[in-house]
Amino acid sequence: MRYWFPYPLLSFALMVFWLLINQSLSIAQILLGAALGISHAWLMVNLRPSKTHTKKAWLVARLAGQVTVDVARSNLAVMRAILRSKRRPVRSGFIAIDITLRDENSIALLACILTATPGTAWIEFDSQTRVLLLHVLDIENGPTWADLIRTHYEAPLKELFE
Repeated sequence: MRYWFPYPLLSFALMVFWLLINQSLSIAQILLGAALGISHAWLMVNLRPSKTHTKKAWLVARLAGQVTVDVARSNLAVMRAILRSKRRPVRSGFIAIDITLRDENSIALLACILTATPGTAWIEFDSQTRVLLLHVLDIENGPTWADLIRTHYEAPLKELFE
């Protein structure tokens, strides 16, 4: 059974996502979504992701809440930067941040968080030097970005995964 459904939750989530995108609960869409979910789960087997387990659900909830608050704040900051761009041009730039995370899953989750945050883009991560290159829309508060990433994201991710 494990051969046919290597990642059952992933298959189910992909099927639900397919149904949401198509906004249809027809039998054809359900079958197509199930086929896509199962086939993409088989593709995931080839990637061989490392399995992680956490017993700190409260920390996951706290991190999700922190990400939600930071995304809302970042939306407002991007809006302010765009609205004041005629008076004071937006200075975008790159920031290099030393990351101490070792677990691949925690680094991937950090990439998802930073990419989902408006005004930031994950550019590169050098696994040898452990340096993250991040593009920031408004570099005015650049040094605070490093502190924010270390305290809000890196510390909880390290506690969760390492």
